[in-house]
Amino acid sequence: MASTAPLTTSAWTNWAGNQRSTATAILRPRTVADVTEAVRAAGAAGERIRAVGSGHSFTPVARTDGRRMELTELDTGARIDRERRLVTVPAGMPLHRLNALLAANGLAMPNLGDIDAQTVAGAISTGTHGTGAAYGCLSTFVEALTLVTGTGEVLHCSAEQHPDVFAAARVSLGALGVLTEVTLRCVDAFTLRAHERPAPLAEVLSDLPALISAHDHVEFYWFPYTDRVQVKVNDRTPADDRPLARWRGWLDDEFLSNTVFAGACRLGRAVPTLVPTISAVSARALTERTYTGRSDTVFCTPRRVRFVEMEYGLPRAALPEALDALRRIVDGLPFKVIFPVEVRFTAPDDIWLSHGYGRESAYIAVHQYVGMPYEPYFRAFEQVAAGLGGRPHWGKLHWRDAASLAPVYPKFADFQSVRTRLDPNGIFRTPHLDQLFGA
Repeated sequence: MASTAPLTTSAWTNWAGNQRSTATAILRPRTVADVTEAVRAAGAAGERIRAVGSGHSFTPVARTDGRRMELTELDTGARIDRERRLVTVPAGMPLHRLNALLAANGLAMPNLGDIDAQTVAGAISTGTHGTGAAYGCLSTFVEALTLVTGTGEVLHCSAEQHPDVFAAARVSLGALGVLTEVTLRCVDAFTLRAHERPAPLAEVLSDLPALISAHDHVEFYWFPYTDRVQVKVNDRTPADDRPLARWRGWLDDEFLSNTVFAGACRLGRAVPTLVPTISAVSARALTERTYTGRSDTVFCTPRRVRFVEMEYGLPRAALPEALDALRRIVDGLPFKVIFPVEVRFTAPDDIWLSHGYGRESAYIAVHQYVGMPYEPYFRAFEQVAAGLGGRPHWGKLHWRDAASLAPVYPKFADFQSVRTRLDPNGIFRTPHLDQLFGA
């Protein structure tokens, strides 16, 4: 039976601390039947319900003033079909637990983003992605899913069963129902060879098509107020023959990238005039390194410095123009930007609300340290990105609405139709979803 916590524990905040809400009740279902009962009860009471994950979105996507459903106790069991390389897991399972489960069974996700704290449902519902010209977002690895709709109906969806719902629900922001179970298409476990190096931005941009085509996964970070980037490429390799020494991993990924960088951010927030110098030093502090490791441990790195973020998916050909405009925006702001800008790449896909629907994409992610001003920076870049046909990452800050989103998503109206059909009484509506999709 679904449990309801006391109202004194109903306050919620996301990882970054920029989104908060207070629910009328907290629901922790243990079975799919609990979920259907909770949805029907909310409908009967005239209340709304919102399923939440681990709180790693920066938008209000998980906020609710109705009933909050946490899926941490939902246990549908994990089922592994080793021969077909399929794994079925509870939707509330965190990615780090999924990665450990797969590794123990000789499997792996084909691609991942750079953190593993999100739940499976949260990651796919917001279009979480990694980088790689041959790979779409994580939702492209979904083979099937189970969804509890706004009427309490349980739908098992795949390319064969309810294909329209499947096309919509793989990236749905929770607007169609509660995901309870997800089947993922995996690959045999593999090792990655990572090569990280500093480089001039102009050199990387001039060689970008060749760089992307030569490697499985490419990304780079531009340091504001400099002409420097840190390039990271990952390629599949047959042997884990160059593991990162423990001391080097601690030095680079914990001490420099977290402890020292956190101190630098605090200093920059206190004395903004130092930020360009801090950025220049940061650009030089991360030196070249090459190492091998289990795929998920190379893809994912610890992120302990708190920040807020906006990310836009753009047609890949628009990247140079977008970066030029971004550099001008940064130079013209009345405050300083201390966080690097991240650039990644994905393949086209056919998921209706995926940022990569129908096109090769370049992603530009802009960040700012918590407590520092960011809105004029983000809004200025959003204006540039929107003018280039950009699509905002659903889990990261933006100010778009239904009128501005519909023209850049060819299947926007189809998604609206499925949403109306599955949630006719608006059980899963929130003010944020109403802004994005209309009321």
